[in-house]
Amino acid sequence: MLALNKIIQKTIACCLMLLLIQTTLHAQTTPPKWWFGVAGASNFNFFDGTTQRLNNGLIVPTAFHEGKGVKPFGSVLVEYRPTPIWGGTLNIGYDGRGGKFDGVIAPCDCPATLATNVSYLTIEPTLRVNPWGGNLFFFAGPRLAFNLQKDFDYTQLKQENTSSEFSEVRKNIISGQVGAGYDIDISSPTSTTKFVIAPFVSFHPYFGQDVRKIESWSMTTVRTGIAFKFGKGKAVAKPETAVVPVSLDVNFSVKAPSAVIMKRKVSESLPILNYVFFDEGATTIPSRYVLLSPAQAAKFKQEDLQQEPSENMNVRSERQLKVYYNILNILGDRMRANPEANITLSGASLAGPVEGKTFAMEIKKYLVDVYAINENRIATNGRTKPVNPSEQVGGKKELNLLREGDRRVDIQSNSSALLMVLGGELMKPIQINATQVDPKDSAVTFYVGKASEVLSSYTLDVTDPNGTTKQYGPFTKNEERISGKTIFTNNTPGSYKVVMLGTTKTGNVIRKESAVQLMGTEEQTENGLRYSILYNFNKANTTATYAKFLTDEVAPLISENSTVIIHGHTDIIGSEKYNLELSNKRAQETQQILEAALAKAGKRNVKFETTGNGEATDSAPFENSRPEERFYNRTVVIDINTVK
Repeated sequence: MLALNKIIQKTIACCLMLLLIQTTLHAQTTPPKWWFGVAGASNFNFFDGTTQRLNNGLIVPTAFHEGKGVKPFGSVLVEYRPTPIWGGTLNIGYDGRGGKFDGVIAPCDCPATLATNVSYLTIEPTLRVNPWGGNLFFFAGPRLAFNLQKDFDYTQLKQENTSSEFSEVRKNIISGQVGAGYDIDISSPTSTTKFVIAPFVSFHPYFGQDVRKIESWSMTTVRTGIAFKFGKGKAVAKPETAVVPVSLDVNFSVKAPSAVIMKRKVSESLPILNYVFFDEGATTIPSRYVLLSPAQAAKFKQEDLQQEPSENMNVRSERQLKVYYNILNILGDRMRANPEANITLSGASLAGPVEGKTFAMEIKKYLVDVYAINENRIATNGRTKPVNPSEQVGGKKELNLLREGDRRVDIQSNSSALLMVLGGELMKPIQINATQVDPKDSAVTFYVGKASEVLSSYTLDVTDPNGTTKQYGPFTKNEERISGKTIFTNNTPGSYKVVMLGTTKTGNVIRKESAVQLMGTEEQTENGLRYSILYNFNKANTTATYAKFLTDEVAPLISENSTVIIHGHTDIIGSEKYNLELSNKRAQETQQILEAALAKAGKRNVKFETTGNGEATDSAPFENSRPEERFYNRTVVIDINTVK
């Protein structure tokens, strides 16, 4: 099965590449709802199980167990996409599932081989999902197969070769598949007839794929191929002919940065959660945490983590989590350097205090065995829920995600050398130097007043001084920020024309024009500063909790004529609307505290750019698949940039 594992790994890599290259370019016509086409692919088939009775007249002396082969797949298809997100596809075609079993040695010491050409008429309805409304799509659904061929060729030395058909072959098979694809539009943006080529890959597990009624031969298939599709859209009505009531109009304006900065050196203070999370069904420290040998621990210093691990500031989650996953080594190094400091490890598990204490003892054992910390300096206890639980009394929604966050060990201490008390205990932060690529203050901001009330969606066409147009969208929010680096790819300074084309909720079209001046790019070498503040799920800490930290630690570092960028985020727990309001409220409160501190210090001409992003995954600092990622997404990030 090594070959199958390699195929699956390549499949996952392809999906990630498709996700990375996904664009938001849109044509000037409505997308077709109905698509028709053909698909061709290769089936990589992997056999497993046992095959020995080939038919009623032939039982081979030695059973065959594993094999593989590549056979063709071809189909006609029809696709229905009522919305940019959801749709469905139906494929009907020929499905080759043959291959060759691994050779065996018969009792006569004779090599024997078995090849098969099993094939089916396949009917495959699938649900199609475009989670971001772009070109990348995912699909899943059942496979209904009707047997067409069941031939085999058996060869054995010292015996006549046999070509025949398998007996007891299942006439009908019901199985399933999951996969991903990428639509590449090869037609003109203004053409109503759309042509698309779509490379795709799908995985067909062995469930339900028993070939015969007897024995245990089953197969797993990875299919890679390409589809050609066409459909008929409608031209977007010209703005001149659209009748838009005055009450349904929107305001449109564009705001550009003073200069599009490609890179900036940044000194970032990384907060470190004082939690270690444990996986469901396990009591050992998860492998994602960095665990060292005693020899490695003897050389470990937390200062080693302060060096820049990546030139790409946009991969902030990778850098910050790399530091966080060294939490036990940071703790061991600090306790080694501060022999008077003691800690309490409080483990929590819904399975009960006994398992919670087992978690705590695992961490204590690591610190004692690897860092030689005196065990008398480490107290442990177990609880059903942590001190600040995520799951609230009476809560009924998304309990699985909340409970993942409550299955953890809290690190507690009164030592300021280890932790700092700031709205609940946090590990003292790590200061690292990094290079910020395409910083947020280089983004171009587009304001579409009342867009969420009036428009179902809108797109933005940006034309550079050379006449090259890029299209972005669709969008729905009143304010959108697009990377200045993305717009300014050809390094062409000058006036950029911007056209906003929106569709009202009643089906009319609104067209607005504006222009924005973009100046030459530059690399800014002065150090910027970044600070983050974290929030617990149950609001045990609020923005007011951080008032002293913001006033005493952050505000003094803001000089006159600086730009302060504040952006708030949340995890994916809760409603999208509530999370957007919560992140915006926290970001605005942070700005108010800093403004008050600056006014008291007599500092003027400080520019603030403050936004709340809610749970938006395209701008979230981290993923949301693990509890620590969701905890880190409950944040307000503060960037302090000195203007040249």
